[in-house]
Amino acid sequence: MNRKRAIILNTAIIFGFFAIFLRLFSLMIVDHKALSERAKLQQIKTEDIQAMRGNIYDRRGREFAVNLELESLYCDSTEVDIDKEKVNKLSAVLGMEPKAVRAKFEPEKRFTWIDRKLSPQKAGAVKALLGISANAETEAAEGFGFVPEAKRFYPKGTLAAHVIGAVGLDNQALEGVELKYNRYLKTSGRKIHLERDASGRTLSLGVNMEAKGDDVVLTLDEGLQYIVERELDRAMAQWRAVAGTVIMMDPFTGEILALANRPTYDLNELNRAGRNEVRDRAITDVYEPGSTFKIVIGTAALEEKIFTTESTFDVSRGSIEVGGKVVHDAHRHGVLTFQEVIQKSSNVGSIMVGMRLGKEKIYEYAKRYGFGDDTGIDLPGEVSGWIRKPERWSATSIGAVPIGQEVAVTPLQVLRAYSAIANGGYLVSPHVVSGVRTHDGQTVASFGRTERKQVISAKTAAIFKKILETVVEEGGTATEASVAGNKVAGKTGTAQLIDRRTKRYSKDRYVSSFVGFVPADSPRIAMIVVVYEPKGQIYGGVVAGPVFRNIADQALSYLDVPRDDVQDKNLLLVSK
Repeated sequence: MNRKRAIILNTAIIFGFFAIFLRLFSLMIVDHKALSERAKLQQIKTEDIQAMRGNIYDRRGREFAVNLELESLYCDSTEVDIDKEKVNKLSAVLGMEPKAVRAKFEPEKRFTWIDRKLSPQKAGAVKALLGISANAETEAAEGFGFVPEAKRFYPKGTLAAHVIGAVGLDNQALEGVELKYNRYLKTSGRKIHLERDASGRTLSLGVNMEAKGDDVVLTLDEGLQYIVERELDRAMAQWRAVAGTVIMMDPFTGEILALANRPTYDLNELNRAGRNEVRDRAITDVYEPGSTFKIVIGTAALEEKIFTTESTFDVSRGSIEVGGKVVHDAHRHGVLTFQEVIQKSSNVGSIMVGMRLGKEKIYEYAKRYGFGDDTGIDLPGEVSGWIRKPERWSATSIGAVPIGQEVAVTPLQVLRAYSAIANGGYLVSPHVVSGVRTHDGQTVASFGRTERKQVISAKTAAIFKKILETVVEEGGTATEASVAGNKVAGKTGTAQLIDRRTKRYSKDRYVSSFVGFVPADSPRIAMIVVVYEPKGQIYGGVVAGPVFRNIADQALSYLDVPRDDVQDKNLLLVSK
């Protein structure tokens, strides 16, 4: 009996071990891969996070865009006890509606963001509420946990907003340099691996916050940008204008030294900005330039040797009829020389010049200056404007185009054209980025070294430069643009806007502008000021001219450019 019992017991034991062996074989060999994957799903959650973007600096190495390492709160809905009191407390700390927080807890969802990129103060308050130690970044509590994320931060706020651009919550590039140079600034995203034990505690956090994109160096100068924006703000307030744009450029290299638009926005609060604040009017908005477009007929007439500076025009009638339309001068004049036609901005005289040139030559020179084509600036969203081909001109076009009507331009296009007068006849390539480098200073790419295209002769540029100097002198239309101690060369523009209701030129909506360069004999800066719909005054010399003067005066001092009168005095002393 005992022997029989022993045999049964031994058989049962052997069978048990055999069953265990089969089960282990199945678990370890047959089903190993499937079970491992299932275990990973239960124990490890992988989530993408954004790595550090490269920084953005001005030309002197001052920071325009950097990164902050902040913490983001997540939850595992399978482990969260949705207690109403706790939800209410958490909502209060996060500054969210309780129903919005409660909606985050989706049944069976292993990973859900509750709030992203919390301030240190807010993250600390949440940790205190959940019972997580203040220094912990990876510790979990009842299904909640924190992971570090990179947040884009713009230390200057609104300064140069339309150049720098912005990114979204996930660091996706949306505007400006952030978008145009995104391929350099971004780096591959990183994944976090949240490993948990049976109690739900986080065991490790696999994340590399050291990865960083390349840095971008702008041509902008923070000091000049500040001067430009301050004076533009003052002009906007003084004239109660709808919008405004100022661009400052090196006329020889095309480097944009400052660019500002109003309205504007805070780069750190993109979600509060509308399209009216975000759009870069310097390159996306077109307008009829008015008298600043007289650079086309003025230089064409000189280049083609049709007129000289002393050629005369009888404009005493104060008006001229073209194609059945009468065009008037703003002020009555008598007989004017060619130089005085530009100096006093006579529409009648300019139309006479244009009629002698002919529409083909006007169109040719307009295209030489790049009107109707984009400038190629390294910012997204630039438009080309337009000028109709001669065969599409109406009977009145020969009277409209020479004075800056029936054409559409951007402020940057006008500035580039006048820079060609400043630099001896060359069309430059405007750009806002000088180079890209790694975070340890190694050069990745350099930009801006493009060939210049000669559009008029140096002789014509020199003659027209002297004419533009008289615009700012006594008898010209822009005496208020003169800078003490330095010669200014420039041109005013006053253009009517189209009334959206009547489709005709408005009687009370204007664009006032001034474009020029200084010092005239050896230009350091070229600049355009455009003020949209000023109230109280409309003329470019009155509205935009003083803005140019105030900016230029401060900019020359900032750049340590000596006054012309001091240099002339020193030369006189040396000659004696």
